[in-house]
Amino acid sequence: MPRIGFHASHEQFAPSELLSLVHQVESAGFDCAMSSDHFRPWGGSQGQSGFAWAWLGAALQATTLPFGIISAPGYRYHPAILAQAAATLSEMFPERLWLALGSGQRLNEDITGLPWPEKAERNARMRECADIIRALFRGETVSHRGRVVVVDARLYSLPKQPPRLLAAAVTEATAELAGAWADGLLTVNGPPDQVSKVIEAFHRGGGQGKPLLMQVGLNWSRTEQDALRGAYEQWHYNVLGGEVNWELRSPQDFETATRFVRPEDMRQSLLISADLSRHAAWLQEYVELGFDELYLHQVGVNQSEFIEAFGQEVLPSLRS
Repeated sequence: MPRIGFHASHEQFAPSELLSLVHQVESAGFDCAMSSDHFRPWGGSQGQSGFAWAWLGAALQATTLPFGIISAPGYRYHPAILAQAAATLSEMFPERLWLALGSGQRLNEDITGLPWPEKAERNARMRECADIIRALFRGETVSHRGRVVVVDARLYSLPKQPPRLLAAAVTEATAELAGAWADGLLTVNGPPDQVSKVIEAFHRGGGQGKPLLMQVGLNWSRTEQDALRGAYEQWHYNVLGGEVNWELRSPQDFETATRFVRPEDMRQSLLISADLSRHAAWLQEYVELGFDELYLHQVGVNQSEFIEAFGQEVLPSLRS
């Protein structure tokens, strides 16, 4: 039976509100949660961006849920600092944290002033950082000079069991590269035939038998009109496709780039419906593809209403 989780979107909600929401999530019967890790929101209508790692400590203490987080090493975060953060949380909260590494978004990583490389170079940096993080999790003293520099780094506070180190991948090429080193795959929703190709690429690269996780972007409200409106107001910044989402550097750039997006365009990237049974059917398609964990990202602001409705209707349907 797949685990159904909640996506805590720091771009959209204040950290204190997200902490209240994960309390509700646990009470509603969700199995787990994951956190975004942004420095800037996508656009002006969101307007938040709390520090996810500080929030995770509070969320793990406040609930019994396992949590995951996706971060990009090698820019805003040195890989040794990410390893230390993940190891510290895992020591305090054993086997309740996974860390997914991504190749990054300029929106968040540009603040360091480092050059923003092409995708192939970002993938290579991600793999290099993954090897460094794994060595630190093993208790090794690490010195490394490559795309990043590490000098005599060692973690002194280690968990008995290191956290799972996943790879975040949207494209087949990145998924195939990740299969060789990742403990599992984190991807996003899309047409099932396209998602199947990403899974096949991960398996082809060496990921056969490893866990499959998905962040599912959706929006539900009590009417179709409200569901579509809520999706557009909060998430129209993310329908550009291709590499554009990873290349724009500011919320203002996203505002400009998406000024011609229409509400009806939102259905291309989000599961939007007022029908809870329709949402359950969509999610079941991903379960049948072999996903072990689905993290539901309700993009609208009606978070409490969503948690209650999905806890009562959708989760039982999937579990039956």
